[in-house]
Amino acid sequence: MPELVFFSGTMDCGKSTLALQMEHNRSARGLTGMIFTRDDRAGEGKLSSRLGLVTDAVEVEDGTDLYAYLVDHLSQGGRADYVIADEAQFLAPDQIDQLARVVDDLGLDVYAFGITTDFRSKLFPGSQRLVELADRVEVLQVEALCWCGARATHNARTVGGVMVVEGAQVVVGDVNQSPDEVGYEVLCRRHHRRRTTAATARAAALSPDVLPVAGP
Repeated sequence: MPELVFFSGTMDCGKSTLALQMEHNRSARGLTGMIFTRDDRAGEGKLSSRLGLVTDAVEVEDGTDLYAYLVDHLSQGGRADYVIADEAQFLAPDQIDQLARVVDDLGLDVYAFGITTDFRSKLFPGSQRLVELADRVEVLQVEALCWCGARATHNARTVGGVMVVEGAQVVVGDVNQSPDEVGYEVLCRRHHRRRTTAATARAAALSPDVLPVAGP
């Protein structure tokens, strides 16, 4: 039976790499996929990973009806054996409903990839709807690590290396941005709660106000 599957995790845990691998594996078997994405780091109409892999994709806009797009594509003689939707957290809830309809009415597997929560630890509306509708939710097993070495579970937005907790929910950036730009960093829950990024931890360690810990 066709399924709607949501692959989720923090930033930097390999979601887009897995999406590209799934596309490669299926195309190598003669299958043809329809790839949707939104606000990818590589630019409009691209699905990319931090490993440097990239492929073309259909850029989703606010008003894009994903179900209607597939129906039009198929009715014009196009082929689609499955659907991949990357950066699915940026899709609107009704667009997630459209993906579910693709599964139910068109009989196609849909693989959605995205992060679950934003930099404030709040659910993205698209991710919330995926959790509500998906046949399966798969948490990716490639663990991203906090600067302290613990498993990263939260996404933090930074400006100049300092964590911020206010602002628009969607601001496109990356974990490899210049320290002076808006960027993102994955943190464990403890350091997300304390708003301690790698940069602020380093600054605190170098501060003359920090007393050295004497040995035994």
